[in-house]
Amino acid sequence: MARVKKSVKTRARRKKVLDAAKGYRGSRRRLYRIAADTVDRGRKFAYRDRKAKKRTFRSLWITRINAAVRSHNFTYGRLISGLAKAKVEIDRKMLAEVAFTDPVGFSKLVEIAKGQPA
Repeated sequence: MARVKKSVKTRARRKKVLDAAKGYRGSRRRLYRIAADTVDRGRKFAYRDRKAKKRTFRSLWITRINAAVRSHNFTYGRLISGLAKAKVEIDRKMLAEVAFTDPVGFSKLVEIAKGQPA
C-alpha cells in the first residue's frame, strides 16, 4: 500500500482558516492555532447574532411606531389592536417605514385604529 502524505490537504485546510482570519490583529491572523480558535468563536457569534438581529429589528420597529403613535395621543398596543380589528394587514416593518416617511398616511392608519371599539 502506498504511503499517504497529507501536506497538501493540511496546507489547504490551514490556509482556509488563515484566510478567514484576515483582518484580525497580531497572532490571531498569523498563527494557525490561535487563528482557528478566533475564527471558530467568530462563527459562533455570527450564527447567534443572525437570529438576534431579527429580534433587535422588531424591537426597533416597535419603538419607532410607538414614538410616532404617541404624537397622536394614542398607544402602540391600541394601534395594533385597532388595526387588527379593522382587518388592516400591515406588518411592523412597513408600519415603522410609513410612520417615518409618510406622516400623513400614518395618521390615517391611526384614525382607522381609533375608529374601532375597545
